[in-house]
Amino acid sequence: MIELRHIRAGYPGRPVLEDVSLTFAPGRVLALLGPNGCGKSTLLRTANGLLPAAGGQILLDGAPLPSLSPKQIARKVAYLPQSRAVPDITARRFVLHGRFPHLSYPRRCRPEDYAAVDSALRWVGAEELADRPLPELSGGQRQKIYLAMALAQETETILMDEPTTFLDAKHQLEVMALAGKLADRGKASVLVLHDLCLALQGADEVAVLEGGKVVGTGSPEEIYQSGILEQVMGVTLRRTGTERGWRYFLL
Repeated sequence: MIELRHIRAGYPGRPVLEDVSLTFAPGRVLALLGPNGCGKSTLLRTANGLLPAAGGQILLDGAPLPSLSPKQIARKVAYLPQSRAVPDITARRFVLHGRFPHLSYPRRCRPEDYAAVDSALRWVGAEELADRPLPELSGGQRQKIYLAMALAQETETILMDEPTTFLDAKHQLEVMALAGKLADRGKASVLVLHDLCLALQGADEVAVLEGGKVVGTGSPEEIYQSGILEQVMGVTLRRTGTERGWRYFLL
């Protein structure tokens, strides 16, 4: 579990986050929403230790984040950035990178590492992609491989920065379903999303950011009823009841 307490963070000469307090709880899907530039990506990078906090405290399973080594953090937190290089290797070899935090130097993979990789590929439904070169895969297929790498890392928290961007509707729903399955397995799934309707339908909790601050938190129902998303995003949200629950749409 990651606890953020009154966090300040940013870049030289450019503060971004101010007094942010959030908890990334096990067994929950948390969606981070807000306009471009509000600090969502900075928040993930700070929570993962990739960007040092300028103030406040971050606890990872009760331990102050700065007291942990990068390898210790990587054994507890997996991070999928907005974009990454696409090396010319097979999908299986790429997923194997998720095992690196568990290996000593020099890296020699063990049978259990290969088993974890194959299990992760099966879990995301990408077994048939294992031997295909990563550059040949579609955006949706590649996103499955990235998720498999995070699963192979065997962490309790998975941070995903805009994992549905540029994906078609089918693959967006698959990513959200996988995030929910991860939460069902007791993991904390935290996603930065731009699709408000997808977030409200698939998340257990929502945090709304504006100007580097958290201006609203709660269940999708609480966030919808509060009107905070309409206020912050400048949109009109509506919903309709279906057999599968509420479906949200923008006017």
